[in-house]
Amino acid sequence: MSDPRTTHRTEHTITVAAPARRVFELIVDVGRWPETFPPTVHVQHVDRSGTRERIRIWATANGEVKTWTSRRELDHDRLRVSFRQEVSQPPVAAMGGEWIVETVDAGHTRVRLLHDFRAVGDDPQNVEWIERAIDRNSGAELNALRVAAERTGDAEELTLTFEDTVEITGAVKDAYAFVDEAGRWPERLPHVARTVLQEDAPGVQTLEMETRSPDGATHTTRSVRICFPDELIVYKQLHTPALMKAHVGRWVFAEDVAGGRITSVHTVVLDEEAIPAVLGPDATVADARAFVRDALGRNSTTTMEHAAAHARGTGV
Repeated sequence: MSDPRTTHRTEHTITVAAPARRVFELIVDVGRWPETFPPTVHVQHVDRSGTRERIRIWATANGEVKTWTSRRELDHDRLRVSFRQEVSQPPVAAMGGEWIVETVDAGHTRVRLLHDFRAVGDDPQNVEWIERAIDRNSGAELNALRVAAERTGDAEELTLTFEDTVEITGAVKDAYAFVDEAGRWPERLPHVARTVLQEDAPGVQTLEMETRSPDGATHTTRSVRICFPDELIVYKQLHTPALMKAHVGRWVFAEDVAGGRITSVHTVVLDEEAIPAVLGPDATVADARAFVRDALGRNSTTTMEHAAAHARGTGV
């Protein structure tokens, strides 16, 4: 019989054309992981003290959404970040590892991503599932880290964050319910043609949505949504429109003595190579920023206005 305590180890490596310190800071800044790393949907800091922190992560693995809390130790001098999951999700019994950032020369950096793990029951199928997930996610994360670290100058203009707010005179919880119940959006929202909403675990949704543009064209997106009842819904698009490399956002529901409100926040990373095909050969990054700001802001504001109407009892 195999040893149930077997620890498996993996290593993935990439060389980045950027200074080591820049690469390290991207690894440290977990707030930007959802827009930088394809598998990461959402990250929350649980607590922080000096170089130690606890973070909760929601991420995709082999097409499934998993969540766990990890402890991280940040070594700013040696450019290393070690991590260890507190309670892992099956088929993972335990997992940890380390990001190691090494200077190759003044303009190049080597990044090593180490994992060690144990599988539930040391079952070979579980081991294979975990190795496949680590291999896929590590490759995607390292490549995305390279792209983000090598971005310089005007390339920063490819990322934009913006928000819109709508006041609520009804119950905030009813406005939250409207956004949470995205499966009903085709009957409630003029710009939504079709949705398929699944919730395989409480508060973890996948949403496929077909959206109408003002010119009558439609496009389909697929998102993972993490729901915190009556307060917050965060999401990440796994299948984005052609103009975007990444799109993450959140719906924030707040109430105080001044009243209630919904705020929609978007962070988008533009695909510069797609701009001419989508907006025309003479279009610029500034044109793309304005186009995306208008399109996303218009749709999310429409959604919030209908949610507010629903909350005050005048909507569907």
